[in-house]
Amino acid sequence: MVKGISRQVIVVHSPDPKLFEQAIFILKEDAAQNGVTDEALLKEAEQAIRVGERIPKKRKLYFYGAFWAALGAAVMGLIWIGSILIL
Repeated sequence: MVKGISRQVIVVHSPDPKLFEQAIFILKEDAAQNGVTDEALLKEAEQAIRVGERIPKKRKLYFYGAFWAALGAAVMGLIWIGSILIL
């Protein structure tokens, strides 16, 4: 049991409650003192939820490395053919 602590929270309900019913955001102590409106707090909380929905794109490094290896091989091949033709 916690005594003597009072916190303000924002509860955002999930639009698709398959896994989560709600998200709870704990406000900073000085959030209400800075003149932030309730609408702004709710908008910020919903934005934080939307950011979590995005799946970061993984760079396909194996294609990236293969591209540069092939480019380097092509350049070296052209240099080799060019040196044979000049001689």
